[in-house]
Amino acid sequence: MTFTPHGKHLIAGEWIGTEETFLSAPAHGTAHAFSVGSPELVDAAARAAEEAFWTYGYTTRAERAAFLNAIADEIEARAEAITEIGTSETGLPVARLQGERGRTTGQLRLFAEHILNGAYLDRRHDVALPDRAPLPRPDLRMMQRPIGPVAVFGASNFPLAFSTAGGDTAAALAAGCPVVVKGHGAHPGTGEIVAEAIHAAIEKCGMPKGVFSLVQGGNRRVGEALVQHPLIKAVGFTGSLGGGRALFDLCAQRPEPIPFFGELGAVNPMFMLPQAIARRGAELGRGWAGSLAMGAGQFCTNPGIAVVIAGPEADAFVEAARAALSETGAQVMLTDGIAQAYSKGAAVIGEQAGVQTLITSMCDRREAKPFLFRVAAEDWLGNHALSEEVFGPLGLVVVARDADEMDRVARSFVGQLTTTLHMDDDDAALARRLLPVLERMAGRVLANGFPTGVEVCDAMVHGGPYPASTNFGATSVGTLSIRRFLRPVCYQNLPAAILPADLA
Repeated sequence: MTFTPHGKHLIAGEWIGTEETFLSAPAHGTAHAFSVGSPELVDAAARAAEEAFWTYGYTTRAERAAFLNAIADEIEARAEAITEIGTSETGLPVARLQGERGRTTGQLRLFAEHILNGAYLDRRHDVALPDRAPLPRPDLRMMQRPIGPVAVFGASNFPLAFSTAGGDTAAALAAGCPVVVKGHGAHPGTGEIVAEAIHAAIEKCGMPKGVFSLVQGGNRRVGEALVQHPLIKAVGFTGSLGGGRALFDLCAQRPEPIPFFGELGAVNPMFMLPQAIARRGAELGRGWAGSLAMGAGQFCTNPGIAVVIAGPEADAFVEAARAALSETGAQVMLTDGIAQAYSKGAAVIGEQAGVQTLITSMCDRREAKPFLFRVAAEDWLGNHALSEEVFGPLGLVVVARDADEMDRVARSFVGQLTTTLHMDDDDAALARRLLPVLERMAGRVLANGFPTGVEVCDAMVHGGPYPASTNFGATSVGTLSIRRFLRPVCYQNLPAAILPADLA
């Protein structure tokens, strides 16, 4: 099944084109023209979403679950075409796109099952105590209710799982909130075909047409208009720190400030404890190299920094990583701009005082090879530039003199999505010392693993203190992500006849 994009926006069930267009920039294959978004289209989509909310926000959980499952079905019905255009636009391999499609449909189905259970509503009931002295207590019931239309920004590095029908969209729809998606310019055709799948599910389930709209990018004003529109009540975003912070500030400056749930990336440090390094340093070095280079390093959980304690065992770890990364071939990056930023970021790291270059490479247009650097903890602690994310397969080894200096390195990190302890049983004392620092640092703390796999489940947290994300109390992955688009409402002494069905 071959898919040829028509290049239009989906606004409340209608495919709408504009005179101004932009060309896609695929890694391979044919470029296509797409209509440029505008504030006027954003306004139409937001107004349609608000109108849809008065119906969709009050559908039953069973109706919304059926809708989520229908979206998953329609995506699977277009599986081959999605993979074909997705690989063309992004350069990601077929297996990656197939796996990401499964993750996308899997989380839709998981959220459908989760809302049917009803536990996410956090229902509470304090019965009336009319005879309580000195004052009676009224009947009080509480549960979570949807907030209204939600804006979602497609991510560059996940054309399916964090874009048009990705985690933010699935969570908002599960909560009962209509969605307006701003498509990402790196994969507009992929966004279009997934929007077609959602549109088909809307038709199949009889949902209000304004429950979902897709406005393609091509103009910076689209994103600004979306987060500033008075009918939008929250924003889901996955992307760069600079871009996310600019949108976050716009949300805060609105006459009615709204929550901006931005996942902004991290360096995800790993702490290689002495006994683990002594017993399996070479194995850990190879494992780190594999995680670091996976997907050309274009994961927000990419473990970019490894912290070790100086010694021959640490040297063996570094050498194993260097050897493995040296054998890694060039990989296509998602966009020309990402490849250029990666090359520039690597050059900045290599120029810093005290940094030793272990692997350097030439980046050819959109292709990237790994870089590996080494620096003493003393130099690292005095140079903030060394702790900044470089998006791509770049690794930095920070060598501490002893456990005390490792602890100082740990305390110096800003907020992270993940942090990892590689340890053996004999490392438990040092691990216990570090754990309070690490759990304050990150949303997910791992032991003896690599963070580049993010399971979609009930217990997962994909978020963390700023700048990893803009809301440390939220997650963008897992069933808890639905709570971002809900708010608690208390019902006092309401007659049973008018209570919401989920409370009656």
